[in-house]
Amino acid sequence: MDEQRGGDGLPIVFLHGVGSDKSVWAPQLAHFGKSRRALAFDYPGYGESEFIEGATRDDYAASIFAALDALGVERAHVCGLSLGGVIALAMHSAAPSRTASLIIADSFAVHPDGQGIHDRSVGASRSMSMRAMAESRVGVLLGSAATDELRREVIDTMAAIDPDAFRLGAAAVWLADQRQRAADVSVPTLILVGDEDVVTPPALSEELQRLVADAILEVIPSSGHLANAEQPERFNAAIDRFLRQIETPA
Repeated sequence: MDEQRGGDGLPIVFLHGVGSDKSVWAPQLAHFGKSRRALAFDYPGYGESEFIEGATRDDYAASIFAALDALGVERAHVCGLSLGGVIALAMHSAAPSRTASLIIADSFAVHPDGQGIHDRSVGASRSMSMRAMAESRVGVLLGSAATDELRREVIDTMAAIDPDAFRLGAAAVWLADQRQRAADVSVPTLILVGDEDVVTPPALSEELQRLVADAILEVIPSSGHLANAEQPERFNAAIDRFLRQIETPA
């Protein structure tokens, strides 16, 4: 777990994607940690977290709640990107009263090519090293404005993931069908997506917006699938606007 804290705002939790870890949220922790407790977690088997055989998306959600319990956090805003967005929906489904709001970035309720992406991802994780897979995928993940430094960071982070954990994460995200869970969301929701995202295209965020009552959709310009890392200032500003809107007394 990574954390920064300052101010008395309601805590915010950040959840990473299948090919990443908690370190991807460094720009968000630095920004939001000035006004509130900002926390980023790894899923079981990722980073410093203990591997759980056969872990599912609901197990991931339970592990985040267990970590929040240990930290004394009863309620928080939950921000997830890609797989993190899937887990955010799972967290709300499990305990709506503990999620003050949802911020779902570059994600979906159900992916039309989910089975195919899952099968290709799992196959690649078995036929090549994680570094080789990262090098082959980085061009698809990032948009045209991504820096060489960010490309290296994405490759290095994915290269360090345990292949077994990655395969569980791939099943958790790509095989998800959470249309009913999305329709049942009862908290304020912000949906963000990069305009150049080809992994989870804007059309999937538009579909998610239609499912979630009163959801707000913002498109992040010049960004691919990792909007928070590619355009951190725009990503953070969108969340700031959303939090001001829902936290300012009427």
